[in-house]
Amino acid sequence: MSKIKLFAAARAAKSQDDFNGRFAVSDKSKSLFETALDELGGVLARIDESRIDAACKMLASARLIVVYGCGREALQVKGFAMRLYHLGLPVAVVGDMTTPPLGQGDVFLVSSGPGETSTVLTLMQVAHDAGATNLLLTAQAESGAAQRADFTLLIPAQTMANDQGAQRTSVLPMGSVFEGALFLLFEAMVLKLKDLIGASPEAMRARHTNME
Repeated sequence: MSKIKLFAAARAAKSQDDFNGRFAVSDKSKSLFETALDELGGVLARIDESRIDAACKMLASARLIVVYGCGREALQVKGFAMRLYHLGLPVAVVGDMTTPPLGQGDVFLVSSGPGETSTVLTLMQVAHDAGATNLLLTAQAESGAAQRADFTLLIPAQTMANDQGAQRTSVLPMGSVFEGALFLLFEAMVLKLKDLIGASPEAMRARHTNME
């Protein structure tokens, strides 16, 4: 028997004996990671980069940026708001007691994967009535939120609008793939904005809170 076959046989025997199949579990986990990453990569590859650039220009020139999202999307949006602050851009989060009123020259950045969230629709109308620009991130181009938006950045991913039955396209539950893509999209937008406004890593780091 060749050394390669002996090594393979030894590995197979070891995987049976060590920690009751620990290596098999590890292989399964690796497969899940690869599947999730493939899904996220596929979503990001289908986002129109020219629209990303246009959205970044809107944010860079805004008098004020106010952001909002529901549920797990809110976590991604708030993380993006933190980085916008680090970039030196004027930003606030809906719900904070220090959020100023929106008006002309301001941008309301809002995320709604399904595009029909009642609070999102209401707040978009408020922003519109105040003269602000509605910048929407969604997976549903024909949704009620998209109809209210001045600018839509489409993220073609599964959300709770299409996560059941034959419509389901992701192994991840509900809107997880949309939310994961949102995080990665925001990181890319931070890099684009950094170049666009000439922010240095040192200046960004200097704005990080010391109250932790």
